[in-house]
Amino acid sequence: MEKKDLHDEVKKMEPLLKSSCRTIWENPEAGGNEKESAEYFRRILKDEGFKIVNEEHLEHAFCAEYGSGKPVIAILGEYDALPGLSQKAADRKEPVTKGAPGHGCGHNLLGSAAAVGAIAVKRYLETEKISGTVRFYGCPEEELLSGKVKMVYYHMFDGCDFAISWHPMSANMVYDSGYLASASVHFEFRGRSSHAAFAPELGRSALDAVELMNVGVNYLREHVTSKARIHYTTDSGGFAPNIVPPFAGSWYYVRAPYISDVKEILERIRKVAEGAALMTETEMEMKIDYGCCEMLENHAYGDLAYQNMKEAELPVFDEEEEAFAQRLVDTVTKADAQKAQNLYGTEGRPMTWKLNDRNLYRVNPLSASSDSGDVSHVMPMCVLSTSCWPAGVAPHTWQATAAAGCSLGEKGALSAAQVIAGIAYDLYHKPEAREAILKEFNEKKDDYTPMYEV
Repeated sequence: MEKKDLHDEVKKMEPLLKSSCRTIWENPEAGGNEKESAEYFRRILKDEGFKIVNEEHLEHAFCAEYGSGKPVIAILGEYDALPGLSQKAADRKEPVTKGAPGHGCGHNLLGSAAAVGAIAVKRYLETEKISGTVRFYGCPEEELLSGKVKMVYYHMFDGCDFAISWHPMSANMVYDSGYLASASVHFEFRGRSSHAAFAPELGRSALDAVELMNVGVNYLREHVTSKARIHYTTDSGGFAPNIVPPFAGSWYYVRAPYISDVKEILERIRKVAEGAALMTETEMEMKIDYGCCEMLENHAYGDLAYQNMKEAELPVFDEEEEAFAQRLVDTVTKADAQKAQNLYGTEGRPMTWKLNDRNLYRVNPLSASSDSGDVSHVMPMCVLSTSCWPAGVAPHTWQATAAAGCSLGEKGALSAAQVIAGIAYDLYHKPEAREAILKEFNEKKDDYTPMYEV
């Protein structure tokens, strides 16, 4: 079986891929609640002949394995939706259920393409009877930036040699690097309540502590790396103005190019919080929810992924699909749409239809965060994207949810499944490629420990 035959095997599974994409899209589950989504993927992989393992640590995480021997290739699948992004596959904002979750990041496509790619690789190993193992990893809680961090902590990826990851986007491209390191931290202040008019001197305001902390952090922004991002929300506990608030808190996200930057900034924020507690005579508790790493660069792996994007069939959209995509584009600002179309070279068309430049990731980096970054620190990982929604439409929007629920996203997912299968094929057959990827990984890896504790 040649690589072209493997691509054809993926195409034969187009009905399964479409059914999977629609099933997960129509039953969205937010991070931490992916019970039915995880069970769906367990079922189709078990029916295909995979052995389901590694389920004892996280309820909605699992590994489906087939084959024996080396190399062991991990194909990463996700299936969590986003709170509040329920949306019909329509060109106007129209929730299926108001306030319900929706697949605004296309994880219905992500998990489905990863599963179909893994099944194609399994069938190849089964036919050719060569040494090698394929694992599909069902990864929950990506939107919480915690699932794979926990999976690394529990050693669920032990024994793997290479990881393949993809994500729906507006472009057909490979990312050699990306993902800002990130941490989510809660600061809780406790004071003493009192009547705000009758006896204010008896109270110690936790809300004052929160406000003083936030002012201090806002001054701190000038003195951290310029690429850092610090976001926060507050919770005053819902007390009336005539009550000195005995409890209040801040929830912070800290992002930076490297996890070392994040840890340094967090330490400085902790000192600001302690200062606010000292000024208000309150008590402060700092709770780290998670911390996830940046992606470890691997240009050799990126080269292999890019070659496979050249060899696969990129998504081609018909007139009706282009018209629907244009109506989605018409709902965003013209300047934003034009900027994206210029970046991806769509020549005025709403959908990206060609393979983007090898080095586009340098000017269009993955500036969000993902728990996939942690995987890249324990084994080499590549990341690619295919065109699943129009240029100018951003993920985490109703427009992206709409595109992920129709043929636009499904065509991009089918292409991604071909690329995934092709990369695995090369890893099994090209020892020189494996050696180059591992050499670069070993030169760049550091002493990694996940920022997660049970």
